[in-house]
Amino acid sequence: MIEVKNAIIENATITGDDHGVLSAWLYLDYGGSGQGFGGYALYLPKDCTHHELKSVAGHFLWRCMEIAGVGKWEQMKGKTIRVRGDNGGIEAIGHIVKEDWFCPRQDFAKADSREPQRQQP
Repeated sequence: MIEVKNAIIENATITGDDHGVLSAWLYLDYGGSGQGFGGYALYLPKDCTHHELKSVAGHFLWRCMEIAGVGKWEQMKGKTIRVRGDNGGIEAIGHIVKEDWFCPRQDFAKADSREPQRQQP
C-alpha cells in the first residue's frame, strides 16, 4: 500500500561505483528504519554498449536539491522531506511544506516522449 511519510536525509551520494555508471542516492531515516532513494543510471560512460550523449542526470540532481530546499548537493544531509512509497521502493519524494513532488519515473517518461522521432532513410 502506497503511503506518505516524512523522512530525514541522513546522507546523499553521487557515485560512479555501481557497475561504472553515474548514479545518485539519498539515504533516508524514518525514525527507526531507513530506505534508499535513487539508483537510476544517470549516465552511461563511453565504454558502455548503450552509450548516448543523452542524460537525465541534471534533472534528477536539480529536482532532489529543489525538493530538499538546497543549492548544493552536500547541503541535503539533515533536511526533512516527504516520501511516497512502500517497503518495495520509493516512487516519489516531496518538499516538506510545499506541494512539490519529484517522481523520476513520470518525469523521465515525459522526457522520452518528447524526443523527436528519427526518420528512416
